[in-house]
Formats: sequence, C-alpha cells, structure tokens
Amino acid sequence: MQTFLRKIKIAFSDKSLRKRILFVLFAFVLFRIFAAIPIPGVNDLKLNEFLSDNQFFGILNIFSGGGLSNLSIVMLGVGPYITASIIMQLMTIMIPKLKALYHEEGEAGRKKFIQYSRMLTIPLAAIQGFSLIVLLQRQGIIEQLGAFNMLTNLAVVVGGAVLIMWIGELISEFGVGNGVSLIIFAGIVSGMPSQIQQLIYTFDISQLPIYAGALFIALLIIVGVVIVNEGERPIPVTYARRVRGMKMYGGVSTYLPLRINQAGVMPIIFALSIMLFPQMIATFLSGMNSAILQKIGSVLETLSQTTWLYAIFYFILVFLFTYFYTAVTFDPKSFTKRRSFYSGDSTGSFHYFLY
Repeated sequence: MQTFLRKIKIAFSDKSLRKRILFVLFAFVLFRIFAAIPIPGVNDLKLNEFLSDNQFFGILNIFSGGGLSNLSIVMLGVGPYITASIIMQLMTIMIPKLKALYHEEGEAGRKKFIQYSRMLTIPLAAIQGFSLIVLLQRQGIIEQLGAFNMLTNLAVVVGGAVLIMWIGELISEFGVGNGVSLIIFAGIVSGMPSQIQQLIYTFDISQLPIYAGALFIALLIIVGVVIVNEGERPIPVTYARRVRGMKMYGGVSTYLPLRINQAGVMPIIFALSIMLFPQMIATFLSGMNSAILQKIGSVLETLSQTTWLYAIFYFILVFLFTYFYTAVTFDPKSFTKRRSFYSGDSTGSFHYFLY
C-alpha cells in the first residue's frame, strides 16, 4: 500500500505526467457529458426494459462506453473504429502494399495506415448506426422517423462515433495508456455507482461469506492479470565492436523486451467485435415478416452468449487474434534495427547480433 501511495505521489509531482493524467480525466468528463445527451425521439421506459432483458445489447453498451444505455449521440462508441482497425489489420495479410506501408515506411507510413482506418470508420459507423436505429424503431424504443429525421439522426450518430474516435486518439497521444481501452474502461466504471447502490439495497447479512469470497476471487484475478500483463523476458542484444582511427564504436549491450502479453487486451476486443455481428443480424432478422429470414435469424441466435458454441468460437478467435496481432505489431528485426548503434562504417550499415 505504501508503494502504491508513493507511486501516486511521484506521478502527481512530475509536471509532465501530471498534465497527462489531468488530460485523461478531462477527456473522461467530456465523454460522459456527450454520453448523457440522447438522440431525439427515445422512449426511456421501453429502452430500460429492453436493455435489462437483452444480454447482447448489454455487451454492446460496454463497447459504446455506456453511451447506448440512453441512446446518446455517442451510442456507437469506439465500435466502428475497432471494426475498421480489424479490417485494416487483416488487409495487411492480403495486400502487400499495406503491409509494407505499416512495417517498412516508418512513422509516416503508420500515420497513413491509421488515416485509412479513420476513413473506413465513417461508412462502418453509418451502416451500424442505420441498422441500430431501424432495429430500435421496430422495438418501439425510437419513434417512427421520416427520411429527413432519419438522415439527421444518422448524421448525429456518425458524428458522435468520429468524435469518440478523435477523443480516444487524443488520449493515446497526450494522455496515459491506450485511448480506446480507456474509453471502454470509463463506460464500465460509470455504471459502478448504480450497481453499488443496488447492492446496498439488496444486501443480506446471511450472504456475507459469498460476498467475501467473490471479492477475494476478484482481487486474485486482478493480481494475476497485472502479473501477466507486466511480465516480460529480456532477450540480450549485443552490437558489434568496431575500431575506426583512435575511436571505438559499438560494443553496446542492450535487450529486446519480449512481453508475455504482447497483444494486450486488443485480441479480446477484436473477438467480441466479431462475435457481436451474428447476434446483431439475428436480432434484426427476428423482426422481419419473411419466414426464411426469421429462420436464418434463429440459426444465428445459436451464437448467443448463453450457448457453448459461442464460448468455443470466442476462445478460438481470441487465440487467433492474439497470434495475428502479435505478429503484425511486433517485428523483432525492425525493432532491433531501430535500437541498434551506428557503427561508424562509411556505408552507414548497422551491425548487430541477436542472441
């Protein structure tokens, strides 16, 4: 506990780090203000009933950072941006030019690659926003909209998705940590006060051992996650020693930090994003008048969270995305070249050995 408090004191005593933390807190406040502004024509009573009985939209609400709970202007959250990032990462395998752009053209190439992901976010947000509005209209949660009102609401929703994407990137650049993950975290934390209040109202002294056991298991899981996330294996890297004139170049030893969890939380987010699509389509088709479309929807419902098939596909996707994301984002050769020591050779070549 003393170590934790000492680190907090150090964090706020450093001017640069303090500014980054305060910027993240300001971004959270701004995000929650936008998440509290609903789009026009929402029936709050039907919305609460619908969300309380639907696990799928509960998970979708987490991806929106809590913006879907009241159909706010940022109800899509970072979902379209995550989907666009997945598509772009997959396209690096199929399109060599994109792979070269991301890996071989340095920071300028990566900026251009990210710009393509931003551009792809807009049509994906339009598709997801239109599907969601139409689906909620059929449930009676949103009043029937004309063409103009539909376009207006759709423009607001797409603009909200782009705004959240921008805030997330600002957090990544000027704040602390990954902006997308922090926005999702902010949405989860925002629901904790109401959950704690509900727990207080339903508290039963006879269930105290169960509460204590659940708290102990939760803390144990948190400790395990932190240990795995922070664990890394340093791979020694030695650069060649070279004498030129009266000076000696190279001979520097460093290490290549090989993290245990190189991909972080991104494979889980990617897998959940992919698994949400069949359920969204199933929910959309269940309200259609066609018997064939309803049958297709019932087949897709087998991928809901309550089935064993969902658990199997979810495990496989997390495994594949972990392997894929690590292979895409971590290139030991390029990383070693970036950290290598200039040898002083007239050709400007880099000399290094990787053990």
